Amino acid sequence: MRDFNMLKWLWLSLLAVILDQASKLAIAGSMHLYQSIQIVPYFNLTYVHNTGAAFSFLSEAGGWQRWFFAGLALVISVVIAVWLARLKQHETLLAVALSLVLGGAIGNLIDRLAYGYVIDFLDVYYQTWHWPAFNIADSAITLGVMLMLAESFGLGSSKKSD
Repeated sequence: MRDFNMLKWLWLSLLAVILDQASKLAIAGSMHLYQSIQIVPYFNLTYVHNTGAAFSFLSEAGGWQRWFFAGLALVISVVIAVWLARLKQHETLLAVALSLVLGGAIGNLIDRLAYGYVIDFLDVYYQTWHWPAFNIADSAITLGVMLMLAESFGLGSSKKSD
């Protein structure tokens, strides 16, 4: 029988989804589309809709991308959940990383299914150059991938060999 002990990290996925969805609802409920509020220099809250993927990739594709990216997120979420369930007890950093990626993927999947676009609002800029707007789900995915990379270079690994 398989030990599914690493599924205990799904609370982190759930936390990412809750923070992501709550922040998106707060932005959509309190700001107008394209409204921008400066928080500190180099950082605004700017309410936008992203029908594409990262960096608005395929945002002008005509609508089919909604279902493509939703399907892709669903497949990736299943793969990550299975991967997480198969981790060994000592693979904690990888479990955290996968849980963050899973939570982010689900957060953006909810938007795609509910609205046909993803709500983005975090706007980092310098002078007139703006990084593409992003959200809490994107941040969770990015942090998760960074942790996966760190883990692949040996950070957080124990001397065990399973």
